[in-house]
Formats: sequence, C-alpha cells, structure tokens
Amino acid sequence: MDTSRRIILKATMAAGTLAVAAGANLLTPGTVLAAWPAQAFKTKNIDVAMDNLTGKGRPTESADIKVDAPDIAENGAVVSVKVTTTLPKVESISIYVPVNAFPLSASYILSSQMEASISGRIKMAKTADIVAVVKSNGKLYTAKKGVKVTLGGCGG
Repeated sequence: MDTSRRIILKATMAAGTLAVAAGANLLTPGTVLAAWPAQAFKTKNIDVAMDNLTGKGRPTESADIKVDAPDIAENGAVVSVKVTTTLPKVESISIYVPVNAFPLSASYILSSQMEASISGRIKMAKTADIVAVVKSNGKLYTAKKGVKVTLGGCGG
C-alpha cells in the first residue's frame, strides 16, 4: 500500500471521528466545564463577591484554617498561597485579596473525597491580607494572612 494513501485514509478517519463528536455536541466546553460564577469574579466589592459566590451570611473566624503565604512577596504578580483546613465536609475554598481591583482571586469546589487543601499563585496589587473562606457543612469560615508586597502585581 502506498504511504500517501495511508496518510489520506488516516486523515479521513480522524476527520470523520471529529465530525461525529462535533455532531453529538461533545466538543463544546459548556458540556465539559462546571458553571462559572462570572458575577463573583467581576465584582469590585469583596462582600458582594462573597454573596455572589456563597450566598448571604458572613464567615466566622476559624483556627482550623491555615493560610500559608510568604510574609514578604517580592513580586505581587506571583504570590504563592496554600490553604488547608481540618474542618469536616468541606464544600469549597475561596481566596480573596480585598485591595485588588477584583477581590476574588480563586475559588475551588471540592468533593467530599478530596483532601481539603489547595495551592496556587495569585496576584496582589499591594500589601494586604489574603483572606481564605471555607464552606464547610453548609457554614462559612475564614482565616487570613498578611503579605507585604514590594513590587505591585496588578498593573503597578
């Protein structure tokens, strides 16, 4: 069999498979991705962002939540943060930076099968607290950690 014929046959099979997948609506992100809380990420007020994401009610301070971040961040564009908790039945963990233009930096919905720990990098406009909000067993809890930023990360 000619190699160019094989290439054409493989390409035809691949294109046919993609056409079937597209026809079955399997390639659209809406069927794969979870609901996106756009309003919570777009708001400029931390209280409104919390309301949009977790509903009404203010979180209670908890010693069972640990926010691990550097005391001094040399570059506000990449601040490492890790949030862990020993609270039972954790449903979600969210990270806020009140001084940022958009305070909600990250939000994670957790399964009961997962360890209640998240980590990542966030942007900080200037020196501020990193506020973690944990939804556990239907209630909201919070902890914070102050971080001094020496070089702004959100356009500054």
